[in-house]
Amino acid sequence: MAELTFIYEGSEPVTVEKFLMRQSGVSRRLLTRLKRQENGITCDGVHVRTIDMVCPGSRIVLRTQDDSFLEPNPLLSVPIAFESEDVVVFDKPPGMPVHPSIKHRTDTLGNFFASRYPGLTFRAVNRLDRDTSGLCIIAKNAHAANVLQGRCEKVYTAVVEGVTPEEGTVDAPIARQQESVILRCVREDGQPSVTHFRRIAGNDRYSLLRFRLETGRTHQIRVHMAHIGHPLAGDDLYGGSRADINRQALHCCQISFTDPKLGNVTAVSPLPEDIAVLL
Repeated sequence: MAELTFIYEGSEPVTVEKFLMRQSGVSRRLLTRLKRQENGITCDGVHVRTIDMVCPGSRIVLRTQDDSFLEPNPLLSVPIAFESEDVVVFDKPPGMPVHPSIKHRTDTLGNFFASRYPGLTFRAVNRLDRDTSGLCIIAKNAHAANVLQGRCEKVYTAVVEGVTPEEGTVDAPIARQQESVILRCVREDGQPSVTHFRRIAGNDRYSLLRFRLETGRTHQIRVHMAHIGHPLAGDDLYGGSRADINRQALHCCQISFTDPKLGNVTAVSPLPEDIAVLL
């Protein structure tokens, strides 16, 4: 059982529904579920309906029943970059999928989460490819997931082949490559996709770039950099060489978001050794 606590700091009484939805960001879907649950919504310890009034200074508690559907794996270990009552940011290593699949049933970030937080549902706010390392936000409850969805600003670093311009923008639509579930390509009928990059280091073989994305398409950085002739080191799916690294050299190094209770948060992750050594 997870609990969410809110204190009404307004000056005039309002309905529970208005306070929770308009001022606290609670979704209608969560409220609907809580109305069917015994003592799902209480005000100062007393069960209330969404149409009841809440007075200044009142303490509203939501009690949600989270179900864990993933098999816990206590043998896994993942560093934590930030944690609060509502959110945890993991620093995911390369080679670890975020979600379980047919080939990865017990070795994922979800399995580690299930072991560390028994009884909580795994709610990944952002998703990284298996071989992409870095920061991944997990909401500990439905309210936090609703507040954070689509409201996280991510910064990536990657090592690409060749010497790139000091900075640039790739504005090219991305579509699913025909007859492939995984591959993406630049195509006129694709979804609008914009990637901004800046060169921050490099040598005569590789460039270390910092990326900010206007859109969040699948494999966006990988596809765009291959499109302009600078595939990611190790990314053999899009033409990169694995001579010096055996995975795409892509890392989510910074993520900024608004924690439901603590406000603005920025978590950071250093460049992994297998990418740094390329430079």
